[in-house]
Amino acid sequence: MIRTLLLVGVLAVIVGAPFVLKPKENLISKADRTVVIITPHNEAIRSEFARAFRHYYQAKHGQTVRVDWRVIGGTSEIARYLASEFEAPFTNYWVNTLHRPWDATVQRSYADPKIKPGPDPANDTPEQAARRMFLDSNVGIGIDLFFGGGSYDFDQQARAGRLVDSGVLQRHPEWFGEQAIPQRLGGEPFWDPAGLWVGTVLSGYGIFSNLDVLERLGVKQPPSQWPELGDPIYRRQLALADPTKSSSAGKAFEMLVQQQMQLRLATFEANEPAGTAGEIRAREKRARDEGWLDAMRLLIRLGGNARYFSDTSQKPPIDVGFGDAAVAMGIDFYGRQMAEATDRAGAKGRVVFISPVGGTSFGIDPIGVLRGAPEPDLAKEFIDFVLSLDGQKLWDYRPGMPGGPEKFSLRRLPIRPELYGPEHELFLADPTVKPFEDAKQFSYRVEWTGNLFRTLGFIIRVMCQDPHEELKEAWAEVIRANYPPQAMAALFEVSAVNYAAADGTIREALNASNKIEEVQLAKKLSNQFRDQYRLAAELAREGK
Repeated sequence: MIRTLLLVGVLAVIVGAPFVLKPKENLISKADRTVVIITPHNEAIRSEFARAFRHYYQAKHGQTVRVDWRVIGGTSEIARYLASEFEAPFTNYWVNTLHRPWDATVQRSYADPKIKPGPDPANDTPEQAARRMFLDSNVGIGIDLFFGGGSYDFDQQARAGRLVDSGVLQRHPEWFGEQAIPQRLGGEPFWDPAGLWVGTVLSGYGIFSNLDVLERLGVKQPPSQWPELGDPIYRRQLALADPTKSSSAGKAFEMLVQQQMQLRLATFEANEPAGTAGEIRAREKRARDEGWLDAMRLLIRLGGNARYFSDTSQKPPIDVGFGDAAVAMGIDFYGRQMAEATDRAGAKGRVVFISPVGGTSFGIDPIGVLRGAPEPDLAKEFIDFVLSLDGQKLWDYRPGMPGGPEKFSLRRLPIRPELYGPEHELFLADPTVKPFEDAKQFSYRVEWTGNLFRTLGFIIRVMCQDPHEELKEAWAEVIRANYPPQAMAALFEVSAVNYAAADGTIREALNASNKIEEVQLAKKLSNQFRDQYRLAAELAREGK
């Protein structure tokens, strides 16, 4: 009883302390101005950038400023939130300001990027009129900036019309161009030519490994390429995140797919003459299609090895750090942060992060001004600060270094090339990482998978996540039976999700206005793979 009371008392202190110690003053009323930012960035990033921007703004303008962060989840959740939140204010504008009747056509059309208003508003169809009025409006949702995510997510928001030009390309042309922040690097876009979003920091993708766990498994070298994660040695030891919930997880899977396509192309180019332009295009198409199938089969192996598919991309590296998993895949800075955390805890060198050579590009986390921003000028100044050298130093300077973060080592890669010069190396947490050089080893082919980002996440869900128990059992039986051919053929049958299907019926269902099509297709494919894995397990048990 005494121990129980003590435990309850301790828990009461832990739970109640934040409320007791919380400052009583109203922080919003204390600030002269407030900028509201929706973001998937973690607390360390939010804390350091809010602190630094407050100091910068006070010194420049003699006013106080508050950064009001809105954190609702990952980038995918933010995308859904923005899509839903913009509808109400536009409905109000359409009905009460324009005095027009709201109907299903307007609702379906106003944020549809496929609808292009013509040169004369008088000749607009109802769909074009709805789209034109949204793009000409200043309706907003009380949020100034969207900060953090990926270029795909920001491109989708820009195409829908929810982002507006921040003007940073015009205010600071010296920051952009081939000798500064390039428009593209390694095939990845770094900023929108119309200024609707700009990259602020770089991210690569790779593999986290716990060397202690690998040693127990008998693995002498940590995996350094994506296909190694499909090795049966990692069964129940691979931690993965759900690509439908995490854009960074989705991007890591996309890198895996791209590499398989490019490996096919390299093989074809090495064994075939150059040929005509038409023959080259046909060869690239064949490499794309066959490489996609290679990737789907590899994803089945990864799904069979996976302990889980986490809702958050932060869980896999944490589990690797604690030894609950041997390996994981994900975004680079999670790996560097976890390696640093385990080093500080006295387990120096336990966690390593390796980017697959030729297996990852360097993408960006952008920032953009939302339509109808309450404080557009302040939002633009925040963008200027983040891209300035003072803002860029926060990403990878060590805490306590001149101009660096105060408390947290963010371990992110700045997007300004100047930060990789010798005058900065003494202050950087990762002075040996040279993304502008490393990016030359991999060229992202946006035309291959750029429009299939959401489709790929959907396929992983129906192929690996929904039937995960059946997949794990089938993979275990196939391994136990020493890979009998009929069982292997059943396990790795991926024609239902080949490239033509992915870019055709599957993508069309995901983009359909009637979401019932997506639900029906998900059920159909999940059941198909579930039955397929059960058959593979049965064949394996029979030794066939």
